[in-house]
Amino acid sequence: MLIHLVTISVTGTSVNPARSLGPALLADGKALAQLWLFIVAPILGGVIAALTWRFGFDKE
Repeated sequence: MLIHLVTISVTGTSVNPARSLGPALLADGKALAQLWLFIVAPILGGVIAALTWRFGFDKE
């Protein structure tokens, strides 16, 4: 919620990867160079969460 209240009005940041993809592809430059983070970060977070659950909580 803090991201929406503060950073969108100050910097115009986008916290929705789907909303970021279209403008980044059309704008080129800095936005396109940072687009990889919207793709890699959720995948990496999912892998880390799965490994944490598998080796940290799944005890039989």
